[in-house]
Amino acid sequence: MNKKILLLFALFITFATFAQEGKKNEKAVIKTTINCDHCEQCETCGLNFRDNMLKINGVKMYELNTKKMTITVYYNGKKTNLQKIKTAISKLGYDADEIKADVISYEKLDGCCKKA
Repeated sequence: MNKKILLLFALFITFATFAQEGKKNEKAVIKTTINCDHCEQCETCGLNFRDNMLKINGVKMYELNTKKMTITVYYNGKKTNLQKIKTAISKLGYDADEIKADVISYEKLDGCCKKA
């Protein structure tokens, strides 16, 4: 009887461990440069940012903080990594920590979203 209980307990611990490993939800705060005070509402840049952030494979949600100039990204670490996310953000025309904005994408941003 004790062996059965011990075996069941071992199986329970094993399943609980695998369940925890299956979750790879991660959060990252990325420093960016936002020169526009209405970037989220901007008809071209804001819409472009919103549409394309969620197209990045593995990104589940993001929060743009224009005052702190940060992008908090919630993503699945099994599908992507932070480097890929930062590269994708730079291709939208924005800095992402140490990765500078893609020059061609930056030039496509509205004048209000560029450095004065």
